[in-house]
Amino acid sequence: MRRNALVAPIVKWVGGKRQLLQDLTPLFPKEITSYCEPFLGGGAVLFKLQPEVAYINDINSDLMDVYQIIRDNVEDLIEALAQHPNEKDHFYQVRDWDRNKEQYRQLSKVQRAARIIYLNKTCYNGLFRVNNSGEFNTPFGNYKKPNIVNAPALTAVSQYFQQAQIFFSSTDYAEVLAEIPSHTFVYLDPPYDPVSVTANFTGYSRGGFDQNEQIRLRECCDELDRRGIKFMLSNSATEFILEQYDGYNITTVKAKRAINSKASRRGQVDEVVVRNYE
Repeated sequence: MRRNALVAPIVKWVGGKRQLLQDLTPLFPKEITSYCEPFLGGGAVLFKLQPEVAYINDINSDLMDVYQIIRDNVEDLIEALAQHPNEKDHFYQVRDWDRNKEQYRQLSKVQRAARIIYLNKTCYNGLFRVNNSGEFNTPFGNYKKPNIVNAPALTAVSQYFQQAQIFFSSTDYAEVLAEIPSHTFVYLDPPYDPVSVTANFTGYSRGGFDQNEQIRLRECCDELDRRGIKFMLSNSATEFILEQYDGYNITTVKAKRAINSKASRRGQVDEVVVRNYE
């Protein structure tokens, strides 16, 4: 299937890989037809590869609903997005929609998907974050001209989703990995092991991803390796992660940290790319 250059991330997501694609691309297998990404987020790698068959998953069900609306009802989604102005009062009104659970459930799937994209485009630093109640809590971003309605990209992604064979899910990553066919290539981009106590960020969904979860993920990778399934994993270059994946091929890349509220604390940091193939 021919790749469409307009197919690109619709939302900005913590740890998104768009900036690292030039480093990751040479490390992918030369041929990929069946693909799995159980921590999808913004989907930069998926949209770069545009495989013919893909198993995509994210524990954030609101995000996965957005992708399915893009596939099934993109014209209505574009129309709904156009109704949201880049205004502070409107932003906070829309942000608070999910505080009234009964009222929120009455919104259409298109309205909820448009809300997610609108908030992502206009909130501070494009940071999707929820509190312990699962409510979006990032403040207004005060951007002059955010691209709220990116109709060309939305349409292109919709066309790709319709032309390819895409399996959507929002469940535990281990369930997804246990079911994929043996010829599938897996890319894993989990919440990272924090490089410091204050660097931890898992607010894109309720719950967390501590070192016990990192160990469970590594055990899943070991199982993929035993099954002969090729995988690539991105994570922070901490001593803990390096110990977990000792014995696999590890490549270090430089990534730009961009979510800190203080500009002086943003900059390049080491990340690791782990592979079980050459």
